[in-house]
Amino acid sequence: MTQPSPTSVAGWTPIAEEAARATRVKHPDRMFPRPWRRRVFTVANQKGGVGKTTSAVNLAAGLAMHGLRVLVIDLDPQGNASTALGVDHRSGTPSVYEVLLGEVTVADAAQVSDQSDRLFCVPATIDLAGAEIELVSMSAREARLKEALSDEALDELNPDYVFIDCPPSLGLLTVNAMVAAQEVLIPIQCEYYALEGLSQLLRNIELVQAHLNSALVVSTILLTMYDGRTKLADQVTSEVRHHFGDTVLQTVIPRSVKVSEAPGFGQSVLAYDPGSRGAMSYLDAAREVAERGAEAPR
Repeated sequence: MTQPSPTSVAGWTPIAEEAARATRVKHPDRMFPRPWRRRVFTVANQKGGVGKTTSAVNLAAGLAMHGLRVLVIDLDPQGNASTALGVDHRSGTPSVYEVLLGEVTVADAAQVSDQSDRLFCVPATIDLAGAEIELVSMSAREARLKEALSDEALDELNPDYVFIDCPPSLGLLTVNAMVAAQEVLIPIQCEYYALEGLSQLLRNIELVQAHLNSALVVSTILLTMYDGRTKLADQVTSEVRHHFGDTVLQTVIPRSVKVSEAPGFGQSVLAYDPGSRGAMSYLDAAREVAERGAEAPR
């Protein structure tokens, strides 16, 4: 027997459907599984405007809304992740800058996001802009963040997931993030220049693996800014999937006005408009990340 179409159901409207989706996001009936061990991601891509910060923030928000404890380290001097999570990052606020200098602990600098009591953020202030120059003369300069994110330090907050949002460059801050992490998450936009510069990023990751962090792996690739109206988006998607295989999440993030608007209101898109396509896509991506993380390697 054929199922009735949504439009034939009494009381159905597009607005009602979006409201129902928003309710499911804000009041989930099923929580995501905890990872078999704490996962620390570096979210990196030296190309700007690929949805790097947006992906870090919204994946973190999706995981936190579904029962997991998540810490976001804002390592970009622009402080966009701090803005999107609604945490204070004015100059003088305890931040990742003081963490790198060893003046405060991660737990001291972390703030609880107003979007979930399980979502924490170590903000970036404008002071971080000069940090790369200051780090050059320090001992073990590539491992400052790794020292700050020791198991003992993280145990104070006890996060299941840590996302380190990098600046759009391959400088010392990004190297610190890669040395401190176990996994790299690379957002790739479904556009013409998507793969330009990716080879350089992968070479840098290989250098870090060879000399500073042999345990680092590129575990996750997320396709962003997908526009289904263009053949180009499909070509980029198929090319990335062909090259990287199962590393690429099945979920693709569509180009979305709501996703772009949300940071202007100091929110993730899951808080700003939880029933939107962008929010649902990031929630699906977060579910994939959680399900993969729950599987212990054989």
